[in-house]
Amino acid sequence: MARDPDTIQSDIEKAREALAESLDVLSERANPKRFVEHGRASLQQRLADPKIKYSLIAVGAILVAAVLRRLFR
Repeated sequence: MARDPDTIQSDIEKAREALAESLDVLSERANPKRFVEHGRASLQQRLADPKIKYSLIAVGAILVAAVLRRLFR
């Protein structure tokens, strides 16, 4: 079961390359810019829905009216 040093060295190099590739993939997946871009795209897609868009506009208008009423009372 003894292996020669060249085979062991070759196995170590293959393992290092596989580990480096895995780390590259993980660092790309965990990139904060990627999370922000994905979140922004998801939010824009949700806000494109008319029900949500107009509901938010209505809530904003009610809040503005409430603040103005409170200021001028």
